[in-house]
Amino acid sequence: MVKQLNINIAYEELDNIDELNPTDKNLLIVARKASEKAYAPYSNFFVGAAVLLENGEITSGANQENAAYPSGLCAERTAIFWTGANFPTKKIEAIAVTAKKGPIGDFIMASPCGACRQALLEYEIKQKENIRVILEGNNGKVLILNAIRDLLPIQFTSEAFL
Repeated sequence: MVKQLNINIAYEELDNIDELNPTDKNLLIVARKASEKAYAPYSNFFVGAAVLLENGEITSGANQENAAYPSGLCAERTAIFWTGANFPTKKIEAIAVTAKKGPIGDFIMASPCGACRQALLEYEIKQKENIRVILEGNNGKVLILNAIRDLLPIQFTSEAFL
C-alpha cells in the first residue's frame, strides 16, 4: 500500500540582522567578513561561513574555486573542516552562512549545497547535539534553523553501511 508522508521543517524568519541576539549577530557579521576572502573568479559568487564553538570562539571560511570545478570547496566545508581539524574536542553550537553576487553586491539567500549539508550533518552526529543554522536571506531577512538535520531530513549516515 502506498502512503503519502510529509516532512515539515520549522524555522524562524527575522526581518533583519538587528533582531538577532548579540552572539548570533556577531556570528553573521563574521560570516559576512569571511565572504570578502572568497576566491571566486569563475562564479563571482562570494560565500562566507562562520562557526560558533561551545567556548565562544568563532572560526570562519570562504569558498575557494578552482578551474577544475569539482576541485573547489564551499565556504561551509572550509569552515567546518578547519574547525574540526583545529578544535576536535569542542562542540559546534551554530554556523552562519551568507553570500553575495560579486565582492560588493547585496547579500542573497544561499542555503548550503547537498555536499555541505552532508558534511555538516557528520559533525552534528559526531557531537550528538544540534548545530543551529543561521542563513542570511534576500532583503536583509535572516532564517534560523534548529539543526542541520532540518536541512537534510532524509539522511545518509554511517548506519547505512556499519
